[in-house]
Amino acid sequence: MSGQTVPLPEVVRGALTHCQGCGHETLERILDLGHHPPCDSLLMPAQLDEPEVAYPLRFCRCTSCGLAQIDYAVDPEILFFREYPYRTAMTRLLRDHFGVLTTEATQRLGLGANDLAIDLGSNDGTLLQGFQAHGVRVLGVEPTGIADIAIANGVPTVNAFFSEEVADQIVAEHGHASVITGTNMFAHVNNLYPMLRAVSTLLGPDGVFVSESHYLLDLLEDVQYDTIYHEHLRFYALRPLMAILERSGFSVFDAERSPTHGGSIRIWADRGQREPGPRIAEMLQLEAERGLDDGSAFLRFRENVLESKRQLLEILVEARRNGRILGLGAPGRASTILNFVGLGPDVVEATLELDGSLKIGQYTPGTHVPIIEEQAGLATNPETLLVLSWHIGEEIVPKLRERGFKGKFVIPLPQPRVL
Repeated sequence: MSGQTVPLPEVVRGALTHCQGCGHETLERILDLGHHPPCDSLLMPAQLDEPEVAYPLRFCRCTSCGLAQIDYAVDPEILFFREYPYRTAMTRLLRDHFGVLTTEATQRLGLGANDLAIDLGSNDGTLLQGFQAHGVRVLGVEPTGIADIAIANGVPTVNAFFSEEVADQIVAEHGHASVITGTNMFAHVNNLYPMLRAVSTLLGPDGVFVSESHYLLDLLEDVQYDTIYHEHLRFYALRPLMAILERSGFSVFDAERSPTHGGSIRIWADRGQREPGPRIAEMLQLEAERGLDDGSAFLRFRENVLESKRQLLEILVEARRNGRILGLGAPGRASTILNFVGLGPDVVEATLELDGSLKIGQYTPGTHVPIIEEQAGLATNPETLLVLSWHIGEEIVPKLRERGFKGKFVIPLPQPRVL
């Protein structure tokens, strides 16, 4: 493709025929998951009698730049509506993880009281509270009503979708940022290149952009098809991610893996002032060895997903014959499992969320599994719990054993199994 100029997409919406990263018309369809409703479009009881909108959900790979992506972009105002129910603070592992991240960023970048840290997609402000604890000025940008919770908790937050106009407004009112974080949101934005221009506007001359997203290698090797949903427009490996940032004037000077969300990639980028660290070359070599560059890892993933689905169905059919099944957790990723495998209330009677979750009293999209409070559900003594929040299973399964649950746990991924 050398010498060929391809227009880069400004905003993606609806059915996509060109790569979101490089603009080439070279999308290879890897896995068709069917039509799904948006994963966080939970239903109130009265809505169960109304029509429900579903959109194509297909996992693809650009054969030109290697970027993994879906090929249908739902309007972001449909996905990230004001009553969006996800709260970062509900997950202890994330609270701890963000505490470590903000401490590292503060020390590594030498941040102090005169510096400004901005978090994009800041949710309830949990990450920014880590910077506040180190005496750094903070500002969040959050489009949903969760911003109200952050503000009430003392985290200044702009309640808006991040854009070039919002960036100009922030600079005028607060000055430039020394660090901008974007954790699990860089894959969500449909205005990728305008957003990166806005990040450039916000950053001071020596500022650093820290991004953390699901890592494609973990997704493929651990058969994490449940992380494929409409909020995730792209799935990053290091090579295509570096290319996207370079097109926007940024240089990645460090990259690392993180265990959050079943496996994430964190990159540190600036405008070229810092020398690239050794972890970049190591990660690029690993990705090539594991088949990300030549596409072989994607073909293995497709076959593994189909086999995983069959195995999970076999386990759950047998478990249902022997008693009742409740789900454990209602994360966005649960929607993909329930809809792709075809699990409704006839199999999974209800799914459990911790007291305080905004999801309690609603129903999962598409499959209409009721979401109930955890303690009340456990009091009914189900024989089996399907761990839909399997990516934090190491935290929650031992706690339930300590509280006296003696039934079976079914872990759906990466290998369906019974505990």
